[in-house]
Amino acid sequence: MENRQDLESQVPQWIATWSKYILQQSSTGSDLHERLNEDSLELVQDILLAITRGDSCIHRAGKNIQSLYQLVIDEQDALYQVAPFVADDEYLYMYRYWSLEQRLATQIMRLKQQQIQAVDIQAFEHLLQDEHQKAALAMVAQNAFNMITGGPGTGKTYTLARIIAVLSQAIPDIRIAMAAPTGKAAQRMKEALQNSLNDEKLNELGLISDTLKQQDTLTIHRLLGLGTQYKARFNLKQPLPYDVIVIDEASMLDLNLATLLLEAVPDHCRLILLGDANQLASVDVGSVLADLQQAESLAENRVNLVTSRRFKEGALIGKMAQFIQTQKSLSTQNHSGTHSTQLLANFEQEIVSAAEFKPIALYPNMPDVIQLEYLPEVIAQADITGYYQKLSWGYQDYFNSIQHYLNQDDPKTKVAMVIQAFDHYRILTAIHHGVLGLEALNRAMEKALFEYLTSLQKQGDWYVGRPVMMSYNDYQLGTSNGDIGICFKHRQQSNQFEVYFPSLDKWIPATRLPKSIQTAFALTIHKSQGSEFTHTAVVLDSAATKLLSQELIYTAITRAKSVVSLLVDSEAFIQSLSIATTRQSGLLRKINTKKTLLNPST
Repeated sequence: MENRQDLESQVPQWIATWSKYILQQSSTGSDLHERLNEDSLELVQDILLAITRGDSCIHRAGKNIQSLYQLVIDEQDALYQVAPFVADDEYLYMYRYWSLEQRLATQIMRLKQQQIQAVDIQAFEHLLQDEHQKAALAMVAQNAFNMITGGPGTGKTYTLARIIAVLSQAIPDIRIAMAAPTGKAAQRMKEALQNSLNDEKLNELGLISDTLKQQDTLTIHRLLGLGTQYKARFNLKQPLPYDVIVIDEASMLDLNLATLLLEAVPDHCRLILLGDANQLASVDVGSVLADLQQAESLAENRVNLVTSRRFKEGALIGKMAQFIQTQKSLSTQNHSGTHSTQLLANFEQEIVSAAEFKPIALYPNMPDVIQLEYLPEVIAQADITGYYQKLSWGYQDYFNSIQHYLNQDDPKTKVAMVIQAFDHYRILTAIHHGVLGLEALNRAMEKALFEYLTSLQKQGDWYVGRPVMMSYNDYQLGTSNGDIGICFKHRQQSNQFEVYFPSLDKWIPATRLPKSIQTAFALTIHKSQGSEFTHTAVVLDSAATKLLSQELIYTAITRAKSVVSLLVDSEAFIQSLSIATTRQSGLLRKINTKKTLLNPST
């Protein structure tokens, strides 16, 4: 009985409740007690817990799967019938995620095997000098399924711009779609792509048409026409009407969204996935890009760019990213025995020594700056106030821009300045609660703004300069989860507020936005994916320790172009530098063994 109590104490209440409910649905009164034995209950709880971690399955080794009785079927039976659980090779799945892996693997192999018209690139090879970037152009010229990966500054968008220019020249009336998982990522993609297309060499060669110059970017949800019931307008039966589909920030693709996307890609189409598999995987189940990069059968469908131009040699942010990758490599090889004290000593010797934060003035082409300050084991209230003040320093330019906006007779002229100033800085954290969690940090930055601008007026939750982020897809408003906007005076009625969403180029009255909308001075590191700021402050306190990983800290620091300020608990920081995240998945095996036959009805 003690073991049973220990088990229940380790799982959330909803998992305990659902586990019993699932087992009860297949039980008759006579065998109910038997079905609720420890083996069956623990198995169901393990599977549900795995899903919360982003795993699509669990290893079945040592598990008594017979205790699930008719609730579990094998992979062959699963092709023709449905049950709550599927035993497939060495893994145990919920049927939903087994089916998604099967469907996704089927679509990947369909596109890999698709014969498309090759494009002659001989006349355009001079457009790219880097051998890996040239290989990416050659790959897309020949294949329907393509992956272009690489770290920050390796030229993914630069290479893409040249690939798209060549395809546009070679294929008359080409139809191109550009998309990303979030609104912010789509906005960044558009800006980066347009910058790359404004290249003198491309224009001199006449490779940039007016259509390309006006190329729009979408979220994947908008691309697929996903509605309130999460049913896609475009799917297997009605594929997307494009010749080329480009998906940026592909590391954010979860198993479900990736499946819906690939099922909607038509046979004749080239699909290009861009991303950095070293970043955080999706919030939901799956690590699709990381799995695809490891698939032996997809070796000719991927190119990894390695030469970073964003991080010049010796630049600190690039060095820190490389330091994390070195630790990750050691972890993968099971040689991660570096003592935690030695790990911090190595970091301080190679990257930056710990010291107190200082205000950092930003200017064009500045050298990289990394600051490191350790939090004490016990944080006094007086210390908290000091940390909030230090974190608010990065928003001084933003606060000033709001003041200029408010002081203008025609404030509309200063909107762009406010938006630009806001995008210079962001606070990133791993957790929602606690004195250094998301909610407290947002309250503290809001307080700092009102202390700086004593005349600032607040109506309910709204005030000029309030940054907000959508927390779900609102199909009536046309906004997506993660879209960020800034509150201004209403352009026609100055006593009211409206919010401008730069990624959508859309104004929405504040009264029409949901009460659940979140203030966004601080973001979780997950929500920051697809964004880029001049300066990021990364806050990791002891409460975040269980959530931290190398992928998390790598994602956080590579959001910054010039400055990273680390305010961290030393043990939490050690965890983030030394622990690699590996999600459990059977997708790789399904692709490599081509086990992709599905009953068409599933």
